[in-house]
Amino acid sequence: MFTGLIEDVGTVTAVERVPQGVRLSVRTRLPGLTHGSSIAVDGVCLTAVELAGDRFTADVSAETLSKSTLGDRKAGDGVNLERPLALGDRLGGHLVLGHVDGVGEIVRREVVGEGALVELRLPPGLASLVVSKGSIALDGISLTVNALLDPDRISLFIIPETLRATTWGIKRAGAQVNVEADILGKHVARLMQSGSEKNDGRVPPFGGSG
Repeated sequence: MFTGLIEDVGTVTAVERVPQGVRLSVRTRLPGLTHGSSIAVDGVCLTAVELAGDRFTADVSAETLSKSTLGDRKAGDGVNLERPLALGDRLGGHLVLGHVDGVGEIVRREVVGEGALVELRLPPGLASLVVSKGSIALDGISLTVNALLDPDRISLFIIPETLRATTWGIKRAGAQVNVEADILGKHVARLMQSGSEKNDGRVPPFGGSG
């Protein structure tokens, strides 16, 4: 469980293709990582399987690659990092699972003062889980939806601190981002679907990776 408050922008140092997916190595300033530690990388919950100095290595499965942007990462890329929430910590963002629902695309970015107004096209099937003024995680960052523009587009305002402290400072129109809808919306949608379909066993129209 994460909060969507980014702790560090790490640097990808190596990407190794393996039969099961990809092995990703990342340099970070975060302390306290141990073998088996969970860590969110651009919003995807991964497990540190190797540690060497200021670097960790994590395996990314084929399923996760199909639902996220991690398959496009290359050496030198920056990635947003967050360690899991500990019991008793303040919840400054919102509850983020690190299970990405799909990949969205920035369709417009406009500088507004020191911040940025962004329009994002959502992954197919996700719009019904997103509400105006609700929470959404984009590349692991907890953000607030300003408005619903049409069936598959939303607008958000990115504050200067988020631009400075995350990879959003360099993202432009056309960039793809990992999208995770609020878990509360998923549960409500599932309950409503179960009631209307009398729990006939059909799966909900959303998935996740991790």
